[in-house]
Amino acid sequence: MKPTALITGASNGIGLELARIHAAKGDNLILVARSTDKLMALKAELEQKHGISVHVIAKDLSVPDASKAVYDETTAMNVKVDYLINNAGFGDYGMFVDNKWDKEAQMIQLNMTALTQMTKLYLQDMVKRGSGRIMNVASTGAFQPAPSMAVYCATKAYVLSFSEAVNNEVSDKGVSITALCPGATTTGFEAAADMGNSNLFKGSMVASAKSVAEYGYKAMMSGEAVAVHGWMNYIMVNSSRFVPRNLVVKIARKVIGSK
Repeated sequence: MKPTALITGASNGIGLELARIHAAKGDNLILVARSTDKLMALKAELEQKHGISVHVIAKDLSVPDASKAVYDETTAMNVKVDYLINNAGFGDYGMFVDNKWDKEAQMIQLNMTALTQMTKLYLQDMVKRGSGRIMNVASTGAFQPAPSMAVYCATKAYVLSFSEAVNNEVSDKGVSITALCPGATTTGFEAAADMGNSNLFKGSMVASAKSVAEYGYKAMMSGEAVAVHGWMNYIMVNSSRFVPRNLVVKIARKVIGSK
C-alpha cells in the first residue's frame, strides 16, 4: 500500500511544492487548504502525472476545531496518514499597537492552535502504529523577537519549541517531528503579510519555495529535529545565541525594516 501524506496549506508555496515532491515519490495525498479551485487543479495535475490518489479537503484551519474536522474526515475514509505536514500559516507586518486584532487572533489560531491540534490527533495514531513523520513549518523568525512582526515570530517560536519537545518525547516510538525553519521565501506569504516594502524580501537572498520544500522533505525523511534552510540563515540563527538579547531585537528590527 502506498504511503499517504497530508499537507496543509497545499494550494501554493512550500505546501504545493511538497505535494509535488511526495507525488513524485509515489505517495498518495490529502491536500488541505481554503481554495477548492486551486486544490482541484493540483489534484488533476498530480493524479495524471504520477498515477496516485489525491483527496482534497477545502477547509479554513483558522476556524476553531477545523483540524478535528479534517481528522474526522480522514478517519471516516479509513486512511492511514504516514506523513503529516503542518504548513498552513500566515504573518502580519507592522507595529503591534497598530495592527488589527482580528487578523492577529486568526494568525494565532492557525499558526499555533490548529497546528498543535493536528499534531496531537495524528501523532496519537502514529505512536500506536510505531511509525510516522511530522513536519511543522516554523521560521528563522522563531529564533529571536522581531519588532514589526511581533506576533508572527512569537507564533513560530512556539512551533519550534513545541516541535522540539514533542519530538524528544516520541523519539523512542518510531516517530519523528521536524521543525522546518526557512528564511524569506517566495511563496505569496509576503503579499498576504503586506511585506512588499520589507527589507527581508529585497535582494537575492530570498529562497524559492521549491528549494525549501526539497530541503524540508530530506530533513523530515532523515528525522532531523530542527532544519534551518540556507547556510546564511543557519549562521544567523546560531550566532544570535552569543549576542545580548536587547541587541538581537534591535538587529532584527533593522533587518526586517518598518512600515
